[in-house]
This record gives sequence, structure tokens and C-alpha cells, in this order.
Amino acid sequence: MLRPLYVAILLAVASGQVAAQADLMTVYQEALLQSADLAAAQADSLARQEALPQARSLLLPNIAVGAGIARERFEVEGRGSDTYNTNYYQANLTQPLFQAERWFNYQAAKSISAQAQVEFSATQQALIIEVADAYFNVLRASDNLATARAEEDAFERQLDQARERFEVGLSARTDVLEALAGYDTARATRLTAETNLTVSYQALTRLTLTDYDSLAGIRHEMPIMPPLPANLQEWVDTAAMQNLSLQASRLAVETAGDTLRSSRSTYLPVVDAFARFNNGSGGADLGGALSATNSSGDTEQASIGIEVTVPLFTGGARSSQVRESIYRLTQSERLSEARLREVVESTRNLFRTVTSSVEEVEARRQAIISAKAARDATQTGYEVGTRNVVDVLESERNLFRAVRDYNTTRYNYIIDNLRLKQAAGTLSPQDLMELSEWLDPNYDPDRDFIPPFDEEEVQRMTMRRPSMNRMEMDSNESSVPDADTQRIRNSF
Repeated sequence: MLRPLYVAILLAVASGQVAAQADLMTVYQEALLQSADLAAAQADSLARQEALPQARSLLLPNIAVGAGIARERFEVEGRGSDTYNTNYYQANLTQPLFQAERWFNYQAAKSISAQAQVEFSATQQALIIEVADAYFNVLRASDNLATARAEEDAFERQLDQARERFEVGLSARTDVLEALAGYDTARATRLTAETNLTVSYQALTRLTLTDYDSLAGIRHEMPIMPPLPANLQEWVDTAAMQNLSLQASRLAVETAGDTLRSSRSTYLPVVDAFARFNNGSGGADLGGALSATNSSGDTEQASIGIEVTVPLFTGGARSSQVRESIYRLTQSERLSEARLREVVESTRNLFRTVTSSVEEVEARRQAIISAKAARDATQTGYEVGTRNVVDVLESERNLFRAVRDYNTTRYNYIIDNLRLKQAAGTLSPQDLMELSEWLDPNYDPDRDFIPPFDEEEVQRMTMRRPSMNRMEMDSNESSVPDADTQRIRNSF
């Protein structure tokens, strides 16, 4: 179970500083404070937990006092009549000795209270996923917009080149029209990307009631690691024990079982201990004779004892309640079994997805290198007349598609990793803190939408022959010099 909400807020405050930084923990802190769904879930949880003290109160002594005053008229035929005042006060104490129905209701209330706490913790986990999903959707949309801008620039260059070649008679007008169509499509893609970015920011605004202009981006150097532990069955076993929604469904089964026992116990006798006291004064005076009530003094009555009530017949209501409780128990058991199957399936799928994403991210990265080399080769072929403009435009599309796929896979890996922990019931704000360590406040999507490449990858990308052997390359820095990096980015 997660820590209480106020502890999570303190964790967020300790890790973030001000909202202007617009990093992951700042957004999470604001969401904790502003989320209407979380506040509603917290109120619902607290309300449902009140079932426990209410059920407990029915097992404790019940004390009641009362008093009254009245103006009465008393008349006896042949004796006369009298009008008088009466007043009284009384006290009653009742202590249940044996009420099985109330006892089982108390046990059910324990499960209801625990279920409310677990479900609120599940809501807190859901907020972590919602914040992370909204945050990284903005980063994804920012990178997609940067890619779309670079793609539009590339197609614009192709259009300018096609026009120049047409003017000097090196190409047909068809090439210009093909290039223009490609440019228009790229421009439309860029406009769509701008809209998607604006929409993605609105999800953060809904969660935090704060408008953000930019967010700290995730560095490409963030390690893409397989899940730990690396054993699928361990994750499934952990999820079967710790998944919060599964815990809540099991508590619902316990509640239904106690409710059934409570319904069956209505056939049993009810035993209460009691103590009563009553004091009254006032009565009629018919010529000095005593009436039903002595007017000259008070009357007191005190009693203590044990009362047994045996239910005999209630018109079939108890039998119906027992049947209803049996059906509710069956329903809870089946729902819990269905939830277990869903959790196992989700955990297995997420584990395999995250595991495969480790290789997929690297494969997508290598696809950028291959697509860049293919684009350059196609461009060279077009310039010497062995390729046409359609080939060039398609190679451009392949290159920027590879960039988008790389970034999409990278962000999917982050979210799927969090969802796997949620399925296992281990997700906490600490996971967001660990992600925050890889955020870069200076991240510029227009500059950083493609990953950095080492020297060997640059050579592969530019179709150059290696200038050093592998051992020499391993001894150098893994990333390319700034000038080469900028040249590669500009070539996009």
C-alpha cells in the first residue's frame, strides 16, 4: 500500500522546488494538490472507513436519558375530576451480550475500511501513471513537432532543388510537382504536430491547473534496461500478492462472506443486558382520595436484568436476505478470479513488452543510421541521374519515420515500465524521482530530437570509411565532437 497522501506531497515538495522549473516532480506535486479525481477518491475512502466505528458502536453500551412534562385532566364518574401537572425523567442502559448479526457486520466493516484504503492507494498509483503519461506525451509531441519541422525543411530543400534542376533543363516538371506534393504533405504534418502538442499540454493543465510553456526533456543517455528481476514468474507472483486492485477484490470477498454470516445469524436469539430507572411526579386529587397516581409524592421505578428475544417469523425476509448474500458472495469470488486473470495477463504482457523494448529502442536507433545513409545515397543517385525524385522523397520519409519510431518506442518504454510496476503493486513516487534524475532542463527538441551518435555510427551514417580501428575508437569518447554532431543534426 502506498504511503498516505500527505507523505507523498512532502516527498514531492522535497524533490521539486518551484513550478516554474516544469520538471516531472513539479508536475506531480501540483497534480497531488489540484487533482479533483484524487480529492474525490480521498473523500470517498474516508467516508467508507466510517463504517468501522459505526459497526463497532452497535456492540458497545447504549445509554439514553429522557424527561417530560404534561398538563393532564383526570375524571372519575361520580367522584369528580381534576386537572394537574405531571413530570418525569428516566434513564436506560442497554448492553448487547449476544448479537451475532452485529458482530459479523463489525467484521464486514473491517474489510470495507481496509478495502477503502487499498482502493485509495490504487487511485494514487493511477495518478502517478496519469501524470507520467501526460508529461511524456508532451515530450513525445515536442519531439514529433521538431521532427516535422526538420522534415518540412528537408522537403523544402528538395522542392528548391527540383525547381533549380527544372529551370536548367535537368529534370521534368513532374519532379517539381512531386517535390511540391511532398512539401505540402510535410507542412500538413507539421501543422498537425503543432496541434497535438497544444492538446497534450492541456492534459497537464487539467491535472495541475497550471499552464506550462516547456518541460524538462529526457536525456537520450537514460539507460534502457530490462525489468529487474529478469524472471517473469517473479513478477507474476509479486503482482498476485501486491496488486492493489486485486487486494481490493479479495477484501470484497471477505466483506461478502461476513455479510452472509450476518444474514444467517438473524435466526439466532438476541441477548441484551439492561438497566432502567424512571421517576415521575404529579397526579389527580379527587377530594383527598388517591387517584391512579399519588399526588402527594414521587414514584420511582428501577430495574436491571437480561432480555432474550427469539425471532420466529418475518414473512420470509431473512431467507431472502440469506439468498441475496450467497449470490453476492458468488459474484465477489468470480470478480476476484477474473481480476486475478487480468492482472496475470497484464503483468506478463507488460514484462514481455518492456523486455522487447530494450532491443527495439536500439534497433530503432540503428534504423535512423541506416535510413540516413540510404537517404544520402539516394540523393547522390538522383544528382547523377540513377534515381528519380520519387525515390528521394520516399527516402526522406523513411528517415523521419525512423526518427519518430525511435522516439515513440523510447517513451513507450518509460510508460510501460511504470505500468509494469503498477501491475505488480510496487509503483510509488520514488519511481518518478528516479526518472527525474535523467531529465535535462536545457533539453531543446529542435536540437535534441535525434540521439547522439558515436564516431563509428557517424561513419556509417555518412558512408565514410573508418579512420581508426575498433580498439582506437573504444579508447575515445562515445559521442561525436560537437561540430560533427551539429553537422549531422543540420543534415536532417
